[in-house]
Amino acid sequence: MALWGCLVLRTSLLSAQQSAGTALPLSLQQVWQRSDVYSKAIQMQKVKVQRSKEEIRDAVVERLPELSVGGNFEQATNIPVYEHGLFSAPTQHEVIHTLYKIGADGYLNIYNGSKTNLKIAEEKTHDKIAIEQQNLTISDIRYRAAARYLELQRSMIFKNLMIKDIADQEKQLAEIRQFLKNGVVLKSDVLRVELKLSRQKLSLVTIENDISLSNQKLNILIGEPDEQIVIPTDKAGPDALTLGTYESYLSEAMAKSFQYRISAQETELKKIELKNVKANVSLKVGLYGDFYYANPQIFLYPYNPHLYSLGIAGVRASFPLSAIYLNRHKEKIAELELKNQELEHSDTEDNVRKQVKEAYLRYKEALIGIDVARVNVEQAKENYRIVNNTYFNQSSLITDLLDAGVQLLQTRFDLATAEMAASLQYYQLQNVIGNL
Repeated sequence: MALWGCLVLRTSLLSAQQSAGTALPLSLQQVWQRSDVYSKAIQMQKVKVQRSKEEIRDAVVERLPELSVGGNFEQATNIPVYEHGLFSAPTQHEVIHTLYKIGADGYLNIYNGSKTNLKIAEEKTHDKIAIEQQNLTISDIRYRAAARYLELQRSMIFKNLMIKDIADQEKQLAEIRQFLKNGVVLKSDVLRVELKLSRQKLSLVTIENDISLSNQKLNILIGEPDEQIVIPTDKAGPDALTLGTYESYLSEAMAKSFQYRISAQETELKKIELKNVKANVSLKVGLYGDFYYANPQIFLYPYNPHLYSLGIAGVRASFPLSAIYLNRHKEKIAELELKNQELEHSDTEDNVRKQVKEAYLRYKEALIGIDVARVNVEQAKENYRIVNNTYFNQSSLITDLLDAGVQLLQTRFDLATAEMAASLQYYQLQNVIGNL
């Protein structure tokens, strides 16, 4: 069993050495820059923003006059005139057989209840929502990237701690074997230490697999191949991160939270929709014109077979009387939708406040957890030192020594976990308030 563990350890160490040449050192900021470029979710949001820009331009173009050109070419037969009844031979009345017309017409809207302006305002609001949704997606992806980065960083810390612990255990095993030769300890002591060492080496294999999995998840976010080894370069732990007051974070969230700003724009959109419904009951005024060439001239009597042109221009006004009673329920529906959206906006504000409060308290809690974990490490180190001395002085059992070693390694794992959890909780707080 011990021989198998040694082979596994040697294989993992060789693998790490071989991959070191292709390792890619990255800071968290560099990871975010890459995720902003390669994340498919962010790319889809960017397409939506581009589309919203085009929809604004399309709405603005509606202010331009509507123009059209057309023409027709016709062949007409003579007109039979039945002077003596339907069943008698008719007299053929000669007509102009070839008729054609070519012209253009246009219409320029002057006023239609400000529906064009409301359409432009609506598309601009959609654009603001798309931009905020893109920012929200970027923030969420950055938080996910931070989680993967810290997860990878924690696993690498675990790996280094485990390798060091295995090296210490091997030295300790050599000492115990020497004590066995001198008849100071029992054979069972050696077997127990060897068993623990084999388990530690198996745990190292698990950690290596965790690193590989975390690495792949991070690579997917930043657009790297699955096999690319990423080495986190940021200092472990939240020592470089600052903690402000709850009131300052809450004030910042109300000004910058993406969820809150999206909700505010959706409320503005409902207001515009209500105005648009009210505009159904409004006067519509526009300029129109028509110009054409035609032959023959049958517009005025007497007719003649000559080419002529005619231009007409005027003002067209209309008022939809039926909209006075048909629009009443539509307007009421729009008012209720606005009221519902205002309630949703208020609920969003409540949720943002709750998220800020929770993230803030959890971050403070995580910082306290780091202090506790550091104290535990020092206590476990001292306990291990004492038990190690007493064991080799034959004052304690091998089980006490093994337990003390396990506790020391576990407290170091707990400290690394606490540091990574505090950092992740900090980024969660920044995500909630709109700072990522």
